[in-house]
Amino acid sequence: MTATDPLAPARPTLRERRRAAATQEILEAAEAQLSEHGPAALSLRAVARSLGMTVQALYHYFPSRDDLVTALIAKAYDDLAAALQTSLDTTADEPGAPPLVAVAGAYRQWAIDHPERFQLLYGTPLRYYAAPPEGPTTQAVRRMGAIFERELFGGFTTEQLAAADVPELSPALREDLERLPADGLGSLPPPAVALLMSAWGQLHGLVVLEVFGHTSFIGDHQAEIFRLAMRNLIEDLRRRIPSPAADVR
Repeated sequence: MTATDPLAPARPTLRERRRAAATQEILEAAEAQLSEHGPAALSLRAVARSLGMTVQALYHYFPSRDDLVTALIAKAYDDLAAALQTSLDTTADEPGAPPLVAVAGAYRQWAIDHPERFQLLYGTPLRYYAAPPEGPTTQAVRRMGAIFERELFGGFTTEQLAAADVPELSPALREDLERLPADGLGSLPPPAVALLMSAWGQLHGLVVLEVFGHTSFIGDHQAEIFRLAMRNLIEDLRRRIPSPAADVR
């Protein structure tokens, strides 16, 4: 497209660019407060003070604390997803471990490097905060989850995933899983959703234990234990999905 192409996206106005820059600066100041004091102490007044602006001025960008929290959560998920994708891009040519091991390792490392932001995502829910239904946080977590889903099940057909070897699901559970949104886990057959949630629980549980200091007795061996657990997890999951040659009717 040329600069005069009517289909080319319009360049943001000066006012829009200034607003975007100010919004980014506010988010960075809020993240700094999170790192220093933790999610529970997040305060619009303190964020505004650190930027030399009034709370009333900050309200022009984030009308309430919940709006700021929503933006922080969505940004954290997007940053986490970017770290996962980078791990894939930089290990694509390395033989050996399945790519999912690299993705899981990147998830663990991001959590270790950003414990307060990780706590904002997965720690004690902030009092009185409720994420907007199908809002930015939901979309952001789906973008991150899509990376895990792709690395877990990429290359398998829907028929293979539907025939995965899992304990029989109750009719009520199967019905609920089949009602999940199509742009999220609803794109998977119920047995695959059950496998994914089980795998996620193991991966995430180990990371939570480490980030919150419950496995410090292992010392410098925590990364090795984590990689071993991820390899075992992947091998078990792959054994549960029938090969293409198997009868999956």
